[in-house]
This record gives sequence, C-alpha cells and structure tokens, in this order.
Amino acid sequence: MSDTNVNTNGAFSNDQLLDKLKQASDGLLFMSESEYPFDVFLWQSPEKQLVDTELVLSKLDKPSNTKVEFVDLDSFFEVATTEEAWHSPEDKEIVHKYQNLVKVIKETLSDIKVIRLGEIEIDVYIVGKVPSGGLAGLCTKVIET
Repeated sequence: MSDTNVNTNGAFSNDQLLDKLKQASDGLLFMSESEYPFDVFLWQSPEKQLVDTELVLSKLDKPSNTKVEFVDLDSFFEVATTEEAWHSPEDKEIVHKYQNLVKVIKETLSDIKVIRLGEIEIDVYIVGKVPSGGLAGLCTKVIET
C-alpha cells in the first residue's frame, strides 16, 4: 500500500473507502422478491455518534413511526454467502463475490450495523464508522410480502 492511498493516520481516505465498497459490490444484486443493486453512501457525523434509530431516521428524513429493525451483518448476508452443493458455477461465483463483499465491509468499516427500514419494500442500510469519524456504507432494497 503506497502512501498515496492512505491519510495521515494510516487509514484509507473516505473516497478510497467508498471506492473499495463500490468495487466489492459492483454487479451484485441483492435478491429478495426482486433484485436491487447496492449504492454507497457517506454521512458526515460527530466522531462519537451512535448509530441508532433516531440518527438513521434523521439522516434519511423518514417519519418517526417508520419500522426500524437492526440485524447482524453475517445473518443478513447468510444466504448470499453460503455455497450450496446444487449451485451452478455461476452461482458459486456470485457466492464468492458476496463473501468478498462482507470481507471488504468488515475491513473498511467498524461498529457495523445493518438497519432495515419499512415494511414490504424495505430499505436496508449497512452502516459503519470510518476513520475520519463519519459514517459510510451500502444501501439496497428488499421486497418481502
């Protein structure tokens, strides 16, 4: 890793973190009753900001009565990262891409939370802290009827 890829405290810059997340999620569609791509985001916030329901609803300008559920990162990606005997070579390649995505998320973010917002058409935000003190991650949508 060259010095041009790190900021002064040895960590990746926000742009580099977003690029790593974007590259790892490129071409992946999260499957539910429909398929949606992942988008990356960066939220500026105080360094000690807790990722809680109030913060998420505020950042996303959602009403206070929006259903919010926090889930574990590994649980959220369990089906996508588990290789099955019946998978085709293409399916196995997608599983490996998802395994890499989870690895990149864990390497680039800390205090990671997966937040599901809403019902039926559910917005999903994978949020973690970045070395600069802000919050970043990936978002997608799942459909559950």
